[in-house]
Amino acid sequence: MNIETTHITRLLAAISLVTLAGCGGDSATKSNFENVDASEPVSDWQMVWSDEFEGSAIDTNKWNYELNCNGGGNNEKQCYTDSEQNAFIADGVLNIVALPAEEGAEKPYTSARLNTRYNADFTYGRFEVRAKLPSGQGSWPAFWMLPTDEVYGTWPRSGEIDVLESVNLKTPDEDGGIESSIHGTLHYGRAWPDNSYTGKEFKFPEDTNPADDFHTYAVEWQEGEIRWYVDGYLYATQRQSEVRTNASGEAVGLKHRGWFAEYFEQGSGELETHWDSAPFDKDFHLLLNLAVGGDWPENVNDLGVDASAFENGQTFAIDYVRVYQCASNPETGKGCETIRPGYNSLDDALLEGDAPIPSPPSTGIATPLTIFGESFNPNWPAWDCCGGSTPAIVADETQGDVVEFVVGAEPTVMGFISREIFITDEAGKASPFDASPMLDEGYVRFKMKVTSAPGTADAAWLVKLESNEGSSAVEMPITDSLEGVSPVVGQWQTYTFLLKDLDAADLDISAIDVIMVFPAWGAGEGAVYLIDDVEITQDNLGVSPELTIFENEQNLAWPMWDCCGGSTPVEAMDDEEHGLTAEFSIGAEPTVMGFNSRTSSGGAGESFDASSILDEGVIQFDLKVTSAPSDPATPWLFKVESNEGDSAVELELTASVEGEAPVTGEWQTYTFKLSDLAAAGLDVSTIDVLMIFPAWGAGEGSVYRVDNVKIYNPNAAPAATGELTVFKDTAAEQWSIWDCCGGSTPTTETDDDAHGAVAQFSIGSTATVMGFIADEDVSFDASAILENGVVQFDMKLVSAPSNIDAQWLFKIESIGTSSAVELALSSSVEGQAPVTGEWQTYTFPLQQLFDAGLDISALNVIMVFPSWDMGDGALYRIDNVIIANP
Repeated sequence: MNIETTHITRLLAAISLVTLAGCGGDSATKSNFENVDASEPVSDWQMVWSDEFEGSAIDTNKWNYELNCNGGGNNEKQCYTDSEQNAFIADGVLNIVALPAEEGAEKPYTSARLNTRYNADFTYGRFEVRAKLPSGQGSWPAFWMLPTDEVYGTWPRSGEIDVLESVNLKTPDEDGGIESSIHGTLHYGRAWPDNSYTGKEFKFPEDTNPADDFHTYAVEWQEGEIRWYVDGYLYATQRQSEVRTNASGEAVGLKHRGWFAEYFEQGSGELETHWDSAPFDKDFHLLLNLAVGGDWPENVNDLGVDASAFENGQTFAIDYVRVYQCASNPETGKGCETIRPGYNSLDDALLEGDAPIPSPPSTGIATPLTIFGESFNPNWPAWDCCGGSTPAIVADETQGDVVEFVVGAEPTVMGFISREIFITDEAGKASPFDASPMLDEGYVRFKMKVTSAPGTADAAWLVKLESNEGSSAVEMPITDSLEGVSPVVGQWQTYTFLLKDLDAADLDISAIDVIMVFPAWGAGEGAVYLIDDVEITQDNLGVSPELTIFENEQNLAWPMWDCCGGSTPVEAMDDEEHGLTAEFSIGAEPTVMGFNSRTSSGGAGESFDASSILDEGVIQFDLKVTSAPSDPATPWLFKVESNEGDSAVELELTASVEGEAPVTGEWQTYTFKLSDLAAAGLDVSTIDVLMIFPAWGAGEGSVYRVDNVKIYNPNAAPAATGELTVFKDTAAEQWSIWDCCGGSTPTTETDDDAHGAVAQFSIGSTATVMGFIADEDVSFDASAILENGVVQFDMKLVSAPSNIDAQWLFKIESIGTSSAVELALSSSVEGQAPVTGEWQTYTFPLQQLFDAGLDISALNVIMVFPSWDMGDGALYRIDNVIIANP
């Protein structure tokens, strides 16, 4: 029985964006009662409390009357009283009766609501009621449970367990039949109105109705699990959520999405989310009541309240209420489960809850996302939530191909979505986007043109983003964009929303999976609008730009260059540390020397833009003078030019960060800050010449070598490739080829020209598995390439196992065997078994392995082997073992 909220919210939630994740809802279950004997005693349970209603009056030592006209928080139409007309015992049955109120009363009906608070409070157990339910439009009986002390906060943070509810029994249902369903529901999560619920409908067979006879309704509640029953048949199971962690103990998702709790920690005072047994781990008490009308019953079936159904009273008849304790383990309630096949399956009785999904740790790699630009991103289809239309690509005279959205008579929201249930392109897959590496400078941006305004002239245009299956969401007027403009019919307009603003509004930007643009719900009919260039990105995005001009060999786009002396600079070997270097020699003709990217000097004609690294970037090189100019006082200079000489800066080498003049015969490093060069007048966006030379006309006789010439940001984080070659000719550093248990030593052998050196494995009579293993405490983090990455290798079976039934398997583990996945080679992308004498490639997508439970953040073992203890005689070779983007 819901409190402080409305059941119309449940109805709207079916089409609201918050429930796109599929929170469980009221999915119907039907059952055959012929195989259920409700008279049999419940095994392993010990009765600890009951009321058989055998006395002449309601036992007030067990039950409290609630007296109010509050409408239950659901706009119900009754006042609850302690009148014997509304609640009485007759013939061993408790009768709760809803009656028309006297004329002029505060509410049009009277009824009763009883509870056991502080009389009978329980944590865990089996809770049963045998009852005959009332019928008629507007009837709403319930047997339910509330926390005795709201330890975790006000409703629903401390939880609610609805054992039994029904509405409008024996009225026409939505399928054209007669309403005969009951419901079992949990309420939990965040404070109202952001509360969550998960429930299931049980539909009685066509010839049976819970208003015609007594039936037994129950829940079995144990630590972490609650189950619902009708006449002994289990029809629904709900559980606490199970968090999935990687080897570092970081949350990466949910093994099971169930209930959750959100409450303020007593120690820190912080509002935190918990995925454990809370809030269903404290004392709850029982409630029985019969409501009339309210937001749920009045908005389904025949609508409203049928006064004729209540003119003679409607009765909720209760034969008994019983509470059992699990004798096996009263502390947890476990060990007395009354279960059946299928109770543990999401395809049958087990429900998925509404818990927020913890986002995997960010890879830290800022990668732009284009959701729409001329064509659909298969992972992000355009989408009409509820209006029944199909957004389509149309041609626009200025933007080219764009997406057109049309709002009809049905209220709806529209946009782009990346959730599995909505993806129809075979090449597409759900791909929540991690924008957290772009938090400081990133944004969501799109262009929109309204071609037909909504019929409601003042309809507000809104933008909504959601993440992690609706675990978090932000909705705002489109005028909250940086541009701050409202749509104008016939005009393309750009809208930009900063990621840091969305984050501040409590959107989890690490797993964005919905972007919507729409006129306000119910006010958009007639609207037609176009959207283009939908992206999540930032300016100057990507790996810090870097240019290597000379390192062991010259960059052909920036060749070595003698301006005016007529010489040809050469590559010359130097010491072990420097290897091949650029050597320059100056004769009698005055000249300058260095590196030139201009086409007039044989370069590629591509200048280098260092703008994005201006603050921390440098130009750096190593110099060794092997023969000094004839005049030892000659100053050594560095000059840099941009855009065909439009700007230039010339400095002595002593103006470098190091501040040293060259010393003949010694390698020295020289560093010049880009910010200093820009301050001196250099346009750093089009650098095309670097020169190092003794002063003009004074360099005769000098010979010098230059190495490690580059423009870069020395403080930039190294680019994370997220790729590893485990074996190619030899094992990767800190990895080795490995026999787990057979006592052999795998070897490196030479195969054909295509493969060269390969890893060879041989299995004897001792059972074993074989493959590649990392050194102790070494592992590989493949998180950065989860979306498209693979584990791939080539294999050639030289000699098959003597046991022809041996299956060839692939197994991969994460550090400490914290997680592992084992698959047949035939489950690879190629789908083939090994063929003796042939090299074959096997590919396993990282996403497939991750979905199977592998922690891809700490991979340290890769194995390929025939079935355990069936591999005797097998000889096989493996090469090109990679974890990479293909």
